[in-house]
Amino acid sequence: MTTNGGGPSDRYKAVWLIFFTLGLGTLLPWNFFMTATQYFTNRLGEPQNASSLPPLLTLNGTAKDLNPPPTYLQSKFNNFMTLCAMLPLLIFTCLNSFLHQRIPQKVRILGSLVAILLVFMMTAALVKIPLEPLPFFIITMLKIILINSFGAILQGSLFGLAGLLPASYTAPVMSGQGMAGTFAALAMICAIASGSLLADSAFGYFITACVAILLAIGSYILLPRLDFFRYYSLKDKTDYRVHERHAELETKIDLIKKDEPNTADQRYTNDTAPQVPGQKPSVLSIFKKIWVMALSVCFVFTITIGLFPAVTADVKSTIAGSTKWELYFIPVSCFLMFNVFDWLGRSLTAVVLWPGKDSRLLPIFVAARVVFIPLFMLCNVQPRSHIPVIFHHDAWYIIFIIFFSVSNGYLASLCMCFGPKKVLNHEAETAGAIMAFFLSLGLALGAVFSFAFRTVI
Repeated sequence: MTTNGGGPSDRYKAVWLIFFTLGLGTLLPWNFFMTATQYFTNRLGEPQNASSLPPLLTLNGTAKDLNPPPTYLQSKFNNFMTLCAMLPLLIFTCLNSFLHQRIPQKVRILGSLVAILLVFMMTAALVKIPLEPLPFFIITMLKIILINSFGAILQGSLFGLAGLLPASYTAPVMSGQGMAGTFAALAMICAIASGSLLADSAFGYFITACVAILLAIGSYILLPRLDFFRYYSLKDKTDYRVHERHAELETKIDLIKKDEPNTADQRYTNDTAPQVPGQKPSVLSIFKKIWVMALSVCFVFTITIGLFPAVTADVKSTIAGSTKWELYFIPVSCFLMFNVFDWLGRSLTAVVLWPGKDSRLLPIFVAARVVFIPLFMLCNVQPRSHIPVIFHHDAWYIIFIIFFSVSNGYLASLCMCFGPKKVLNHEAETAGAIMAFFLSLGLALGAVFSFAFRTVI
């Protein structure tokens, strides 16, 4: 791939692959953490039950009744996990939007990766250490807070970094994040098929996450050595200096022509007016340029997290009966299919970017995703109390999941690609951080609405 300005090419797509790996590293740890929910809840039970049952026994409809009723910590684990995940994610993404100019990029990205690595190394070690339920619960929640706090800083910084490159280089970040969920879903299915102990499966999850983070750290260290990346980094700084000199020149012209009509000012729109020399770009002024993209990506994830997995994971198969399909229905139809088609949607932006960044069709398509709320509610979600089931057959649910996940990946990726491209070059990193904040805001709002969506059913 060659640059439009005649700069160096991305040889062997090395920069693209590095951003894909970094995108994978941002969400793979958290996805593996969520996949091991069964392990965590089992550790929160009575001591004689902790990490002693294979996945098949707890998932099989004929054997699950052998387990005692869930304890308070077990029944509330998912609620506390969501709260401890989304609030730090939102708070630290917001802080990153405003403070990223004060903390070096290398410190933010590399420091976050190392911190997440240490958390997962501790998590893997704790698999082999017996603990009482309450201390284990507290430690687990603290780890969730840390993972999502550093993950928010990492994600915002990574999108800001990608904003310095051509628009197509935000796509591998989104694609890598989508692939993270696919790996986690496949790991879940393999654990069910193997029948291994929960503790052994969880240990494998966390070690795999550690390896992925190490790979992301190595990729980031390699990135500044590549000519393609260095060219755009220096190009951004050069454009900023040229922009400052242009602003100084315009100021001198205005002083010379102070008695003439202010025609020079009329030549500029709000989007292209020169900055005062040395002035940092205003977060508010940048937001005014990208607010449509920011609100769009927020709405995309509000709908997605509001339904997945709070509603979609409670759908029961109507054709499985006592076959093995009942065992694999949710792992395959919900988690695996969602992540695979979400990844395909994200990756599609590397081939086509339609509608364009200024098209009114994009926010219309984003708003149209609200139709998935009633569609999934009318599937065979169990238990239910208020509304009837309209879409009984499993095929309806699978069709909805496919369109739901493809539209999520594609539309969110478009918004994240276009946001930094609606501003000047030296404002791109700030724009990327703002977009990451609104992405996190959508995740938090979706988590809140998920309780309402599930209650209505």
